[in-house]
This record gives sequence, structure tokens and C-alpha cells, in this order.
Amino acid sequence: MSEAYDGDTMTDFTPEPTGTRRVVVLISGNGSNLQALIDEQTHDRLGGEIVAVISNVADAYGLQRARDAGIDAVVLPHGEYENREAYDGALIKVIERHEPDLVVLAGFMRILSSRFVQRFLGRMLNIHPSLLPAYRGLNTHAKALADGVTEHGCSVHFVTEELDGGPVAIQAVVQVSDGETEASLKEKVHAREHLIYPIAVKWFLEGRLRLEGEAAMLDGTPLPPQGLRLSHADAAEELDED
Repeated sequence: MSEAYDGDTMTDFTPEPTGTRRVVVLISGNGSNLQALIDEQTHDRLGGEIVAVISNVADAYGLQRARDAGIDAVVLPHGEYENREAYDGALIKVIERHEPDLVVLAGFMRILSSRFVQRFLGRMLNIHPSLLPAYRGLNTHAKALADGVTEHGCSVHFVTEELDGGPVAIQAVVQVSDGETEASLKEKVHAREHLIYPIAVKWFLEGRLRLEGEAAMLDGTPLPPQGLRLSHADAAEELDED
């Protein structure tokens, strides 16, 4: 893990007792990160309860994952609204019916309006397939390979009005091998996404992770710009990779 963060506070911290914390997850597709969160919840390791999964795409497979887990699955197609502001206004209403403590973006392929971001600022997380601030936006794996980088990875960050620009909570690194393809790199990064997203969500639900001003705070300590970073070796060990 990053040497820039004093990990001693992680063991000293005692979460404040609270009622069950509530999570709403937004998706647009397969929902593999959603499944990782569901798996942790099933084993009582998430720190809260996913109370609803909302998709802007009616046939998103993630909705079936939610139904299989007994979670409320809601479809709110963006094509039925005249513009982004109208859709985001409706989405806010649907989310707030479920009274979430945290909104989790898990492959939600929509650029969010300022109104939406401000509504949930400080209680909305996203996962991005790069080591932010590198490669914001789409096609991150192709861009990394084109640049010939030796390290790539993923980041969990707070959502702000700057696209993929909010303070980072945690990252995981993957080494880019000789002969790496976009497909093989995507698979490696996905495995790390499934590892670190539940960690960040649990930190937040336990009251350990917060957004204060423009900084991500863990156990009351400001995190460095890259957040808490898992090295390739650390992540590979956790994932039992060869």
C-alpha cells in the first residue's frame, strides 16, 4: 500500500454504532461491480444494505442480479425525458424515495448534471478504470496501451462536478505485461475493481471515509492524491493471482 498514508489509524479506529446504512446503486449494464457489492452484503461484510438498484437501460443484466438477490430493481429510461436536467430531476426523486446514506455508481453511463451532483455531494462514489488522474473519460485501457505504460489500474473516488476528478479514496495497480491486449488488461482491471469497490463502500458506511472540502479523509486523516494505493503485488495476493 502507499507509504504516503499512515496505516496505524486504520487499526485504531472504532466505527460509531449506527442503524443499518442504506445504499442505492446506479447501473447501465452488466453490473459486475454491483455483484461484488452484493456478494459482500451476502456475507455481512459490506457494512450496510443495498436497498435499490436503478438503471437507465431496461435490459441491463445488473437488474437481474438485483432481483436474484431480493433487491428492489428499478428501470428509469433516460430516453423518456426531454433533456438531462429533466431526467436527473426524476432520478433524484426515485433515489430519495429509498433514503440512501450512499449512492454508488457502478457502470452508470451518464454524465451527471450539476444539480444531481450537488444533491448527493459527499455521499456518492464512482469507480473508474484507470489510475486517476490519468485517463479520465472512456477507452482507458486502449489509451494506456497506446501510451506504452507499465502500470494501469482502477480508482474509487468521490463524485464531483469535474468528470472523473473527485478526490480518490483507493486505487489498485496492475502491471501491464509484454503482449498485453485490451481484453486481457480489462479483465485484470475488472478483478481489481471488484476488490477495492466493496472496501471503499464499507469504509464510507462505517463512517471512516468522508469528503471534507476537496479532500478524501480516512479515519480523520487526509488521503494523498492517489488515495490508499494497493500495489500490483498486494492486489495480486488478495486475488490469488499467479
